[in-house]
Amino acid sequence: MGQDKLNIAIVGLGFGKEFIPIYQNHPNTNMYAICQRTREKLDEVGAQYRVGKRYERFEDLIQDPNVDAVHINSPIHLHAPQSIAALKAGKHVACTVPAATTVEECREIVDAAASARKNYMMMETAIYSREFLFVRELRDSGKLGRIQFMRGSHQQEMAGWPGYWEGLPPMHYATHAVSPCLALVRGEAEYVSCFGSGRIADGLIAKYGSPFAVESALFKVRNQQVSFEVTRSLFETARQYRESFDVYGDKTAFEWAQIENEEPVIHTGEKPERVSVPDYARLLPQPIQRFTTKGVYDDEHAHLSFVQGGGHGGSHPHLVHEFVSSIIERRASFPDVYQSVNWTCAGI
Repeated sequence: MGQDKLNIAIVGLGFGKEFIPIYQNHPNTNMYAICQRTREKLDEVGAQYRVGKRYERFEDLIQDPNVDAVHINSPIHLHAPQSIAALKAGKHVACTVPAATTVEECREIVDAAASARKNYMMMETAIYSREFLFVRELRDSGKLGRIQFMRGSHQQEMAGWPGYWEGLPPMHYATHAVSPCLALVRGEAEYVSCFGSGRIADGLIAKYGSPFAVESALFKVRNQQVSFEVTRSLFETARQYRESFDVYGDKTAFEWAQIENEEPVIHTGEKPERVSVPDYARLLPQPIQRFTTKGVYDDEHAHLSFVQGGGHGGSHPHLVHEFVSSIIERRASFPDVYQSVNWTCAGI
């Protein structure tokens, strides 16, 4: 690591491509290397963004002594093994959601981060979206009042996605709905009660042994008199894409819009009104502010998760800045390793 400049390596160039220009423009990072199993795609992306250091093998990448931090965007079953290996190799790790697929993998991530004394941050878009930052301001200003209840919902149709997603138990990928609720109360999930509902096609069930079209759960927040509910669906459930949260305070409540491109609703007491949520680029270094309102690609080339998620609420540069700043400032990131695995374990 240079005086205040981190060498970043990105693993996985599907969704991962979205972050390359952000790291290239961040004042404290050098977009040092990329990693992709397919040589043709590796060279195509490398040439497009002028990234010279290219790896086909993850194992070779993490042995490069010049790499300070690894940002993992690989298939879901590789998140934990690659995170653990990178931490053990002495790298700081950012990883797309979810952090892991089993509780044991979550324990191993915590142990690896503690042993390496390196930062681990799950790159959870939902807690850096403009909607979340807006509600966080309501909380911090006291306008929200005492938080009485919360609700998260992530309903999605994943037909046509890579095969490893097919038939995934919905709550195994619930962090987009779980995390804003826990982040708003600065808490951790202590207890969960979950029910499955409906049924997906037999061909999908066979992959993971989970028959449910929808899973819904109630969560108890540790050491707080607060609970929240989450609904998650992945296949064969009619609903426009929805990645949302609602929060009910004793003074003010925030409810996500029912339909895309509508405005959310604020209830002050019993009086509702629609509100325009502002952008929060002002919280970022000037060179990456433009990435909150525009994807790094045109609509034709944007990753499907970015398109379906409405651009993830402008969260990508906020995530990068938090990860980088936490390393430079030698502090825990938000979320840190414990929060990251708690938010993941809550669904598992």
